[in-house]
Amino acid sequence: MFFDPDLLRAFVAVVETGGFTKAGERMSLSQSAISHQIRKLEEQAGSALLKRTTRSVTLTEDGEDFLRHAEQILAAQSLLVRRFQKAPVTGAVRLGVPETYAGDLLTAMLSRFSRRFPAVRLDVTVEPYGALNEQIHAGTLDLAVNLFLREDVDWPLLRRTRFVWAIGSGYEHESEKALPLALAPSPCMHRDVCVEALVEAGLEWRVAFSSASQQGLRSAAKSGLAITIALEDDIHDGLLIAGDDLGLPALPAASFRLMRSAAAGTPAVEALEEQLIGTGDVASSIRTLAQRSG
Repeated sequence: MFFDPDLLRAFVAVVETGGFTKAGERMSLSQSAISHQIRKLEEQAGSALLKRTTRSVTLTEDGEDFLRHAEQILAAQSLLVRRFQKAPVTGAVRLGVPETYAGDLLTAMLSRFSRRFPAVRLDVTVEPYGALNEQIHAGTLDLAVNLFLREDVDWPLLRRTRFVWAIGSGYEHESEKALPLALAPSPCMHRDVCVEALVEAGLEWRVAFSSASQQGLRSAAKSGLAITIALEDDIHDGLLIAGDDLGLPALPAASFRLMRSAAAGTPAVEALEEQLIGTGDVASSIRTLAQRSG
């Protein structure tokens, strides 16, 4: 039995992106073409590999086992290609990402990049949005994933998102009191977005919990201690989006984009840039794999 590597790549793309449409975008194929490839692969395997609903695509038990073998086959093929590649990419790439974009799938993608380009040294740092912007302009980072509220920027789009009010299931709203907030210290984009929205709405607020860590802020919100502001992709593991009944103002949309230093133009930088842009919806895919939802 021979499994076509193109079919294996389509299967892995569906799992990593969380859906047929996004897998097609990654592979420059239509959604129907991806569906056809998956059906062909399942027929060849003699077993259903994916469970499909209108809202999600999840692995079956056989699919989980098949995924492990498919990744091993593709990794071995990649090693073979690199072994006989005439002009391997070399050098170093300094990448910066915010905490809201870092996660298991991103690190897995970077690990695949390192296996594909073993002669490239990859230096990754997690920094606040402002520090990433400064380091890109200073040339101390080659590439940086950063969050933008404005649309009129030239950096390539990675993913669209939006800010939401996040609470825990035990939060008890008291309309006559100032809103208890969990916020990071200034300067912080999340804090600025939150405060501006509340001021414009004429609502009273107070900082009940302060932390520079997004994880710390999420923990405070999950406990019911305070309300925090988060990106919709970070609403999981006990966090909920606050309902309209709390009377909170609407929050803006945002987008993750890939910044590049003016001095960065090496083949190694271009290779990582291409992979990041090609991978696309990384953080959303993290939620897909973690929650098994599309």
